[in-house]
Amino acid sequence: QVQLVESGGGLVQAGGSLRLSCAASGNIFSIESMRWYRQPPGKQRELVATLTSGGSTNYVNSVKGRFTISRDNAKNTVYLQMNSLKPEDTAVYYCNADVWVVAPRRLNNYWGQGAQVTVSS
Repeated sequence: QVQLVESGGGLVQAGGSLRLSCAASGNIFSIESMRWYRQPPGKQRELVATLTSGGSTNYVNSVKGRFTISRDNAKNTVYLQMNSLKPEDTAVYYCNADVWVVAPRRLNNYWGQGAQVTVSS
């Protein structure tokens, strides 16, 4: 099937930067939208950023101007550049993708395993 593997999480001081990566592999024909979600401790998972196959982006208000989602289609990889990090950005970050698998041709939704991002004050 398809696997999404995240990397790049860690501990950073407030005001710092991190870049998350999520590489998709497996039985992939093409990838539609790719997204980043996050789940802070004790809270619900929220959608942070979306990037469609056509290049359109959308961000939750709290990260606009600080986070940038991008993708490398040749590598089936999506990135989340996070700048000016705040303690309230502390969460487990998950990538999510709508993937057309090769056979049988079907559009499925997949999740990564999550990457911890901790921002200290």
